[in-house]
Amino acid sequence: MSTLKTRLQDDLTAAIKGRDELRSATLRMTLAAITKEEVAGTTARELSDAEVLTVITREAKKRREAAEAFDRGDRPEQAARERAEGEVLAEYLPQQLSDEELDAVVTEAVAQARESGAEGPRAMGAVMKIVKPKVGDRAEGGRVAAAVKRALAG
Repeated sequence: MSTLKTRLQDDLTAAIKGRDELRSATLRMTLAAITKEEVAGTTARELSDAEVLTVITREAKKRREAAEAFDRGDRPEQAARERAEGEVLAEYLPQQLSDEELDAVVTEAVAQARESGAEGPRAMGAVMKIVKPKVGDRAEGGRVAAAVKRALAG
């Protein structure tokens, strides 16, 4: 069994005992998403820690997008709830790169891509191939792509 999944279940039990409604609801939803992933496909299987991390990352992204949608819809209470759930999930994710750290990795990758002949907007794919393995789970794909576009435009 995945140790990350076990940690989520243990934290859920503690949240329920501590009557922490936000935390228990968030962990319940995340564990449900993990279980759904485990039974998807032809055979049920146990997810690895890396796969559990992917599910948590996806759930955190959903919270962020929902908070933005609630902000646009002028529903600050729901937006705040989604952000709070996102913060609970962030505790289980690798430390995210700061904008400065991400920009440094991207700048280095753009220089590498230029050395191999990739220039301008068409270099996007080449730069992403260099950046993605270096960044891993520490920055969301959309954030990485935006940083690469900025670097290539500049």
